[in-house]
Amino acid sequence: MSLDLERPRSRAPRGAIAGALAVIASALLILPGLGNAPFDDPGEGMHAEIARELQRSGDPFALTLGGVRYVDKPPLLYALLAAAFTLAGPGEAAARAVPALAGLAAVAATAWFGARLLGPGGGALAGLALATSPGFFAFTRYVRPETLFVAALASGFALCLTGLAEGRRGRVAAGLAAFGVAALAKDPLGALAPPLALGAALALGGRARPLGRWLPWPGVAAGAVLGFGWWVLAERRTPGFLWYTLVDNHVLNVLGARWFPDEDVPLGAAAFLAVALLGAAPWVLAACATIVSLVRRRAWRDPAELPWVALAVWAVGVLVAALASRFRLPHYGLPAYFAIALLAARAWESGSRRSLLVAHAVLFVALGAALAAFWAGDGGRFLDDVLGATDVATRKSVASAGVAPVPPWTAFRPLVGTTALVFTLGALAAALCAAVRPLARHGGAIVVVATLGCVLPSVAAGLSLVSTHRAAIAVGGVIARAAAADDVVVHEGPLESSGALEWYTGRRAVIVDGRRSVLAFGALRPEGRQVFWDEPRLRQAWAAGRVWLVSVRPPERSVASRLPGARLVASAGGRTLWVNAGP
Repeated sequence: MSLDLERPRSRAPRGAIAGALAVIASALLILPGLGNAPFDDPGEGMHAEIARELQRSGDPFALTLGGVRYVDKPPLLYALLAAAFTLAGPGEAAARAVPALAGLAAVAATAWFGARLLGPGGGALAGLALATSPGFFAFTRYVRPETLFVAALASGFALCLTGLAEGRRGRVAAGLAAFGVAALAKDPLGALAPPLALGAALALGGRARPLGRWLPWPGVAAGAVLGFGWWVLAERRTPGFLWYTLVDNHVLNVLGARWFPDEDVPLGAAAFLAVALLGAAPWVLAACATIVSLVRRRAWRDPAELPWVALAVWAVGVLVAALASRFRLPHYGLPAYFAIALLAARAWESGSRRSLLVAHAVLFVALGAALAAFWAGDGGRFLDDVLGATDVATRKSVASAGVAPVPPWTAFRPLVGTTALVFTLGALAAALCAAVRPLARHGGAIVVVATLGCVLPSVAAGLSLVSTHRAAIAVGGVIARAAAADDVVVHEGPLESSGALEWYTGRRAVIVDGRRSVLAFGALRPEGRQVFWDEPRLRQAWAAGRVWLVSVRPPERSVASRLPGARLVASAGGRTLWVNAGP
């Protein structure tokens, strides 16, 4: 038995047009200036350097950072980055083009699916809602696997749910394969959790059987091979990988009892929920309206509502699962954003637009007032409350060193003031549209998209400020210019805190006091033992020749304070650079 979508199959070409329009508009926001700032360290630099080492080795199943085996993430992101470097040359723009294009793919999948459900206008709105969600937009310009993950998830849901609606098992199978790609991009849960959400939505309406209708064996096999087949090769290349990935990085991580803990600092439940919802603001308001409507009408009883019930189950399930875990990072809410965008588009297409405009006007006023209060203050609360909650590296630096290398408040203040003004004007425009019925009918969603479109340049500028301020490029440039061929470069602390150090110096560093790291597993391997030094070995090298020491520790807590004749050469990006007298 097939389920009828709200729009017939003949609307498919118009869905493609809606997707194309949403992608073109989103590209104008996402693509400009990708290479304007150096790599953010910690953060982007690590992923870029892993990809460059992969480009040299050609082995995606034995990833390394600084020559140390890295097993924390699947290989898809690094393979795509390496391909980008081969095509365009290594650089910041080439690296950031990968998450940017993945973000546009997620927008396209969301818009296409929305057009099948709501028509071309609703599809375009869904795609733009995803693109203008501030949290999603930030990751389209940041070298991490998040947008690849979201693109695969959005494509999988679109294919599975339209395939179920039209009785097309091949499309359902393709959707399950897309979930396998999600696992290859970031996490095995990408292949496992979406089918659970689909099954839950079907079970709510008593339509979970036969299983083969929504779990066709070719799709299950393809998803398993894509999502988990690489594990076999990775285990052969790096024995112990499976234990690390399955047990330590998932089971023990959720329980807060990892054997190889890294320096990430999880958010509290309330802080995580605030970050996740604000990252999808203001679209989460309309999405909540749709979910409430589905629950009130018990929509799961209607076969035609299956796509919406599944999207609601997924969006709520992602947030609830993160809240239930003991380990939460700010980006853990991102997989829900495409579903939130689609649910929001439905509210705008079928709900009370005047009520939505009033709600958005109130939210814009609140956001504008909060930002105006930050702008009028000394910046301390903004740096603590905003960066402290949204940025993993800031939280990590505060926990390990007591301070965070962030730009001064004077650099952020103009952006905060501009954003406060934009939200205030957006609130006035939304209120005007709500008061004039024809405007509410035709211009309400446009006002929201335009307001967010004017906010996002400030988000991009803020990302560039942070990246430039804490990049390893400054100390790396000193080493690249001044170090002799036989000098030794040492990094104190986790190497991922200065992931692009080798990128910007052209020199491979040895590591001191850096085993509490995503490289902790690799440190136990034979090649890792040669890279990780203890203090006595550093002292021997310090006495024997010239040594350049890069530290992410405060000077009083650095090993440099205990080394004879250590001379401070540079201090930038939250790092200090020390050198000895040499022979």
